[in-house]
Amino acid sequence: MDRVDRKLLNLMQRDASRTNLAMADEVGLSPSSCLRRLQRLRKSGVIEKIVAILNPARAGRGIKALVTVELKLHGEQHMRRFLETVVTEEAVSHAYAVTGATDVVLMLRLHDMEEFDALCDRLFRDQNNVARFFTMIVIRSAKEETAIRL
Repeated sequence: MDRVDRKLLNLMQRDASRTNLAMADEVGLSPSSCLRRLQRLRKSGVIEKIVAILNPARAGRGIKALVTVELKLHGEQHMRRFLETVVTEEAVSHAYAVTGATDVVLMLRLHDMEEFDALCDRLFRDQNNVARFFTMIVIRSAKEETAIRL
């Protein structure tokens, strides 16, 4: 990956809806060269997918919560089983198996507290393998960045 690739990737991360012509002009390439580079970056997996980033509140999911989960039983099969369950939940936007005293960290985007309560019933209260969970409701975001600095 060279300097031009990094410029293209930074442009894509800021606004992937730009036309190929506009990006080519900005990085000093012909449109065909720009397109070939972008296709190569997609094929190589550097560009994983192109998505629209929504405003959560305007999309009806204005409550953000972070949940840490400690499992009773450890080991790959127990972790996998729990993660397979959480990823099916619409409110779960991120799910991470982590090191340390906490086993799993979840980021939730919720409609309301009733949705959160029902999710807790399904995932934590009725889940035999959850020892405890701690919830933090986000009151203000200082930084939410999707771009990876190159």
